[in-house]
Amino acid sequence: MKIVADQNIPFVKECFSSLGEVYVCSGRQITPEVVRDADLLLVRSITPVNEALLAGSRVRFVATATIGTDHVDTDYLQRAQIAFASAPGSNANSVAEYVAAALLLIAKRRRFTLEGKRIGIIGVGNVGSRVDVKCRALGMETVLNDPPLARITGDRKYRPLEEALACDIITLHTPLTEDGPDATYHLADEIFFSALRKGAVFLNTARGGVMETAALKKAMETGKTSAVILDVWENEPTPDPWLVRHVDISTPHIAGYSFDGKVNGLLMIYRAACKFLNVEPQHTEKDFLPPPAVPQIEITPEQIQSAAEEVLLHEIVQQVYPIGRDDFNMREILQVPAEQQGAFFDRLRRDYPVRREFQNTLVKLPKGADTLAAKLAGIGFQVEMEKSRWNLFRR
Repeated sequence: MKIVADQNIPFVKECFSSLGEVYVCSGRQITPEVVRDADLLLVRSITPVNEALLAGSRVRFVATATIGTDHVDTDYLQRAQIAFASAPGSNANSVAEYVAAALLLIAKRRRFTLEGKRIGIIGVGNVGSRVDVKCRALGMETVLNDPPLARITGDRKYRPLEEALACDIITLHTPLTEDGPDATYHLADEIFFSALRKGAVFLNTARGGVMETAALKKAMETGKTSAVILDVWENEPTPDPWLVRHVDISTPHIAGYSFDGKVNGLLMIYRAACKFLNVEPQHTEKDFLPPPAVPQIEITPEQIQSAAEEVLLHEIVQQVYPIGRDDFNMREILQVPAEQQGAFFDRLRRDYPVRREFQNTLVKLPKGADTLAAKLAGIGFQVEMEKSRWNLFRR
């Protein structure tokens, strides 16, 4: 049995070799010729999976190690009787941690406090729901917008889009869809940005096509936004150079790239493949997750007394996930000739360093740091304060 896999799926060869011969290559090099004699195809988000790719091949099982499936023509797979699996929720916590780290960094740079700020969360699925939990843990008021969930549940906690757009901060967590009543392609267009309050903070970690680049640039130039954080871009892997230069935090579509999230995605599609082949899975998370680089952080009474709470939060988060490093590396793309920028962008993703999630780090606090303990536990850390132990993390 031949298995073709994107090389950016960590440990894919080690994990799937028990099922067959694994051939790995760049996701952009997965062509009809490459998959023609494959039985299983394993991709990430950069490989379009459709009839043009698979017609004439012997592929009978396709899996994407991602939560998004907009790159997969599932209708075609169903017609062709090709089994399909994805990894919903696998890296949702990774994206939510990215949002928390980015907001803490922006708040420090812009000298404002997140506590008490209102954040509009557009799309409240696996990712948005976790962003909701972490933002509320940071003392923010969340306004949730998700029309499909509003219709299905009838829950009044889901608010109209205009209410979300009136918040201090707006963050996108929708899938990319082009059809139907809830199409999200260019959801963030000129009308969207004109509805923002002046000086809003805007984040997009969903898909580049959910925002209209020209409309965002206009909003930035006219002062509608005071800060912009982008992990996804139209026309990836060649993002708009002006945006890369002028946004506050720019990263190469790696918000969901925590090592924990990648391994979760790997194992979800591995188990699905085992079920398809009717074999017993042989691997678990323990086979692939290394010890955390930062297993413990200790905060002293002097640190508690000398620094504001959000400053300490930012400093603790930075020790586990220094998001500024990702921003710095991304901006190097501006020094690369235009014709090489796509390859540079892909290299940043392929060679992304190991990043562990907050749940792997224990923060030890002195007596009396109750509110800091609650916030740290709320965004995912293990927390120990004297004889009390906080572990409120929920995946």
